[in-house]
Amino acid sequence: MGRYSNTLIKKNTKGNNYYISNRYVEIPRTNSDIYVITAEKDRYDILANQYYNDPSFWWVISSANPEYIGSLFPPVGVQLRIPSNLAFVLNALNVNE
Repeated sequence: MGRYSNTLIKKNTKGNNYYISNRYVEIPRTNSDIYVITAEKDRYDILANQYYNDPSFWWVISSANPEYIGSLFPPVGVQLRIPSNLAFVLNALNVNE
């Protein structure tokens, strides 16, 4: 499931399409979450591919670490939380649509 697969598309008064902003669920911490210290070439999509076998879930890791939102590259040397229960996150997202 891609980040924009459930995004609503609207039309403005000129007939142009635009996306409605997604609001993601808060991802609760669990004892099984994985914590990593970032290295120089880390990116959210690479980490998502490493831990979820799918780079399109980069937004899960980004959402779990809101203090570092703003770039596809997290700061070097910080601790990131990788939510371990991806199924829970995706289910919660679908429930709140």
